[in-house]
Amino acid sequence: MADVESQKGFFKKQWDGYKEFWCDRFSFLENYSRFINRDKPLPSWSESDVEEFIASDPFHGPVLKTARQAAKYGAVGSLMGAVTTAGWAWKYSRSPHGAALSLVAGSVFGWTFGHEIANHHLQLYRLDTLSAQTKFMEWWEKKVEGH
Repeated sequence: MADVESQKGFFKKQWDGYKEFWCDRFSFLENYSRFINRDKPLPSWSESDVEEFIASDPFHGPVLKTARQAAKYGAVGSLMGAVTTAGWAWKYSRSPHGAALSLVAGSVFGWTFGHEIANHHLQLYRLDTLSAQTKFMEWWEKKVEGH
């Protein structure tokens, strides 16, 4: 009888070897899984709902507000990166598919750089934004369900 390990394929062996490593790296996904994997999804919230949470929670509210500002940095960076990269690609190649590809790549790079700028400017490295976002989701869940 052949050994069970020898019957596994290459990718299965690799996955088994690195499963704990990757589970540790992506453990933050478990914070949101109870909100995402629901039978009945949570309804969308409005800006006024977020402002209500920020006013009601003196500890996590300001952190959430700062995290939302950081997202605006990312959006502006994405827009700037997409437009400038696509513009340069169009100027030098006159290729529609090259400009479209650089539009997508530029937006991803711009989002990344925008978040890095926000990280340093707003000092996000000092804040636990994941905890604040989770607290907001818990608060929204309780508010919607009437607890």
